[in-house]
Amino acid sequence: MKPNNLSHADRWAAAYARWVVKWRWPVVIVSLVAAALAAYGAKNLTFSQDYRVYFGADNPQLRAYEEINHLYTKNDNVLFVVAPQDGDVFTPATLRAVQEITAEGWKIPYAIRVDSITNYQHSYADGDELIVGDLVDDPDRLAPDDLQRVRAIAVHEPLLVHKAISPEGDVTGVNVTLQFPEKNDDELLESAAAAQAIFDDFAKRYPQIDFYLTGYAMLDNAFAVSSIRDFTTLVPLMYVLMIVTIYLLLRSFTGTFVTLLVMTLSAVIALGLAGWSKVALTPPSANCPTAIMIMAIADSVHILVTMFKEMAAGRAKPEAIAESIRINIQPVIVTSVSTAIGFLTMNFSDVPPFHDVGNITAAGVTAALVLSVLLLPALMAILPVGPRRYLAREKQDFAGIAALIVRRPKRIFWISGALAAALISLIPLNVLEDRYTEYFAKSMHFRQATDFAEQHLAGVYDIHYSIGAGESGGVNNPEYLSHLDDFAAWFRRQPSVRHVSTFSDVMKKLNQNLNADAPDFYRVPDGRELAAQYLLLYEMSLPYGLDLNNQINVDKSATRFVVTLENVSTAELLLIAEQGREWLQTNTPEYMHARASGPSMMFADISSINVRSMLKGSLLGMVAITVLLVLVFRSVKFGLLSMIPNMLPILMGFGVWALINGTVNLGLTTALGMTFGIVVDDTIHFLSKYLRARREQGLTSEEAVGYAFHNVGRALVVTTVILTAGFGLLSLSSFGITSYMSRLTAIVIVLALAADFFLLPSLLVFMEGSTRRAESEDGPLLQTTR
Repeated sequence: MKPNNLSHADRWAAAYARWVVKWRWPVVIVSLVAAALAAYGAKNLTFSQDYRVYFGADNPQLRAYEEINHLYTKNDNVLFVVAPQDGDVFTPATLRAVQEITAEGWKIPYAIRVDSITNYQHSYADGDELIVGDLVDDPDRLAPDDLQRVRAIAVHEPLLVHKAISPEGDVTGVNVTLQFPEKNDDELLESAAAAQAIFDDFAKRYPQIDFYLTGYAMLDNAFAVSSIRDFTTLVPLMYVLMIVTIYLLLRSFTGTFVTLLVMTLSAVIALGLAGWSKVALTPPSANCPTAIMIMAIADSVHILVTMFKEMAAGRAKPEAIAESIRINIQPVIVTSVSTAIGFLTMNFSDVPPFHDVGNITAAGVTAALVLSVLLLPALMAILPVGPRRYLAREKQDFAGIAALIVRRPKRIFWISGALAAALISLIPLNVLEDRYTEYFAKSMHFRQATDFAEQHLAGVYDIHYSIGAGESGGVNNPEYLSHLDDFAAWFRRQPSVRHVSTFSDVMKKLNQNLNADAPDFYRVPDGRELAAQYLLLYEMSLPYGLDLNNQINVDKSATRFVVTLENVSTAELLLIAEQGREWLQTNTPEYMHARASGPSMMFADISSINVRSMLKGSLLGMVAITVLLVLVFRSVKFGLLSMIPNMLPILMGFGVWALINGTVNLGLTTALGMTFGIVVDDTIHFLSKYLRARREQGLTSEEAVGYAFHNVGRALVVTTVILTAGFGLLSLSSFGITSYMSRLTAIVIVLALAADFFLLPSLLVFMEGSTRRAESEDGPLLQTTR
């Protein structure tokens, strides 16, 4: 384009490009120094290992659960699962191993209680005396009859079966309860490391027994392990993938090197800024560098592809660089801003770690924008670049697509619309499902251990209640105990319930013991004073560390009630919790009404809550991006029109997801705004070229479509291949939320290219006909091509 035909924006861009080329050395030095200063903040980064960070401080489920932990012994734990290969727990060797693990469990830092079948406080009557003691004292001295007696007691004890022992007696567990005074990650790491050391030691000493290590403390530890694992494996793999992909697509060593430098610095700057902000990384945010590097490539590719094309057409390298910057700076700015807006919508999420994901990635995208239009052209001006040959086949390939669309725009439009409608109609087949143990890859030990424990011992999905007794000492009230017992009986009749832990079982057992162990007396004591005497006698008989503080609060005005479930779906968990609430409201006095809580409830509830928040955030983000495009295109019509190829791929992506998976977890509930910010880039580049051809060259809509394909088709294919490959690699994350989100994003990116190559151009030709110029009211467009 001749200088006197340049718009004001073009003249500014051209002057800026010449300035960068002229002052290339100072630009490179200042850029690298600024990047180093920002990146230095990465030294402050830490990894958060507490699963509670996924819930805001005002989350009602978290508040209810924290209140329970405040009233009773905390629920943080390590569970050693013991599975003898001969299928029998009740042998001297296996019981000895259980007893030794029980003893070692007390040595784990911050352990306050250890429960197993060997130290279970078995109570029975000896005349008028209540005897309370360990179920197993010395395993090596147990005769076969003694072993059978211990088995019979354990597998028929409601407090043990499906909790500390399997009904078949083939798997048992040692549960270590932890209490962290400072509630920091160092304490958790210390406990997890000690538990792992015990696990490793016993696995060597007892090769005939299979051991598994799980529990809430190990869940927290798994979050950190997953973060570090992804950070140390996916980033190196990303570099290998990007080097190969970028070089194959650009065929330039210099271009590949500069692109890799830009994407690396973008990620490092974002992490540094996060460090300066004292952000604690979590599994979702630990993958931000990989996501940033993926998206940072797009800006560089558009600039380099145009530069190489200009050089192939005969321009000298400095002129080609300047022309490429002039052509691409405005669409690169717009696409980067729209992508950043998309990620910033994640701040509407009810899951705090996703705020960090949105902010860190938005910072990285912004850094990539600055580096792409500042450092990249300066380096390309300094480094050697070989001569380029224009690829004639590229023009022929994209000309063929354009010709197909021009010949049959209506047919292609209706076929595209029908396919889109068919996929969108599948969206209702998706179901919300958040099983937090399935966030982790099956290759991780925590996942294997938890799955085994769920199948053979105790379920990992539970519902916690703190049920008030109405007054201090009210837990001894027979009416209260009867209501508890009825509530437990109702839950035990539900097919998905595996175990119920209720204080009423303790009192029923004591009543039986103190009535000569007569079976007819396995019921709630008849009077309040009698119940209080039984409870006092029992508490005085319990050893240190095995008191009832895990079941009753200090002033005996409430008890903890825990329901353990099979491997139920999120919907089933929420349903049975709601049914339990209704039962309490219908059958008990108001002071016994309680809110269901616990980690399982928190994770089950967060997805549905997050959907509502993210729909609001995504809608606002879409409105902001639409307004931006209206301003960029200087046309309300084309700004609104661009929403069709931007929205449809996302909706179609959820339809495809219904076919290949159908499970929507926490990660996918945040994907709407994020993917919208990414896929809008292709539309911006295509429409920019199309409108430039229409308004400034007076081409028909058919000719303008061909012009757009010729000028931007290759760059769109290149960026789509890179983005799809990158997010495809990120889908290999060991953390399910990141994996699901990346897989869906890759699907949407491919569908977005298809929409911009077929639906958008056919829609443009269909709507605009063959007039020579676009409507004059639209005004001039930002300058994006020659």
